[in-house]
Amino acid sequence: MSAKDNAAVIRLFDLLESRYALRVIWALSDGHPQTFRLLQDSVGGVTPNTLNTRLKELRAARLVDHAGEGYRLTSQGADLARRLLDVQQFAPKWSQQQARAAANAAASTPIEPARPAA
Repeated sequence: MSAKDNAAVIRLFDLLESRYALRVIWALSDGHPQTFRLLQDSVGGVTPNTLNTRLKELRAARLVDHAGEGYRLTSQGADLARRLLDVQQFAPKWSQQQARAAANAAASTPIEPARPAA
């Protein structure tokens, strides 16, 4: 990967690492426009100020747009959301592996006998 490509990835990750940015994209990924209030409910736990900030950033990045019926993903935003479907397929497998690893770690940890109180 060239330095220019690497810089582009870093810029995109910086944007997506912003609190609730991925949740906004995910909430809009079904293709249906959402009003500010509906989007706030869809994202869950976000304050109006934070959501407004994220929407401004995502609009400036041309990933989200606002039309008369509400906020929606742009074609670039929809492309990104489609690529996130790979994460949706990966997540359950990863979660199961994590649970198995935790169960194995718990099973292999010896339990020390209780010591009498002094």
